[in-house]
Amino acid sequence: MDAGVFPLERKFVEYTDGETVFEGYVTRPAGVTTRAPCVVLAHEWSGLNEAMRRCADRLASLGYVCFAMDVYGKGVRGDQLGDNSCLMNPLLRDRALLRQRLLAGLDAAKALSGVDAGRMAVVGYCFGGLCALDLARAVPPNLLAAVSVHGVLQAPRIGEQAPVTASILLLHGWEDPVAPPNDVLGIARELTEAGADWQLHAYGHARHAFTFEGANFPERGIVYDAAADRRSWAAMRAFLAERLA
Repeated sequence: MDAGVFPLERKFVEYTDGETVFEGYVTRPAGVTTRAPCVVLAHEWSGLNEAMRRCADRLASLGYVCFAMDVYGKGVRGDQLGDNSCLMNPLLRDRALLRQRLLAGLDAAKALSGVDAGRMAVVGYCFGGLCALDLARAVPPNLLAAVSVHGVLQAPRIGEQAPVTASILLLHGWEDPVAPPNDVLGIARELTEAGADWQLHAYGHARHAFTFEGANFPERGIVYDAAADRRSWAAMRAFLAERLA
């Protein structure tokens, strides 16, 4: 089921981390009166843009409350087709601050009406894939699943890693220049050592951003791949259904 099968309720909500104000996007099936599992969505490097809101709607169409969080701050958005390093790199350099903002987003999602705070998951794309993994590395209570879609895989250096309790799904394009084979082996070792329940789906010939239909920058290794998009969505749906049942 994709967005549009069920009518959805949508709204923006503000939340804070310290003195910084963030604006998340909440979408859910309309008229549902029982508490539902929540999927937190971590945006790619351009921020919580229209494409990410469509991703949130698609996840909500599966019956979840979806909270698309914001790690940049209210109104801070990049250019979806441009270079957004100036937004992303400060958080890559300070993974402790990034973790703090991710936990604030998770707490905001848990506090939403109609959310079953005991059944939480996180999904992230590109930079958001790194965010999803960093949230799992923080080992917050009741985070049952984390999905990284063509994500950045480098580990943070924030002290000793506690055992990772969320199940992890890595959806990876094998030709992704952002996550070369050494990074894939590195995350496999890391998650194994952390005792995580993890799985990796690697799609041959797929490059970075393989789920984004507008991606067409082969010189940068950024190309949409319809088959990998379809297969990764099916894998994610099954994984979330299993972990959030």
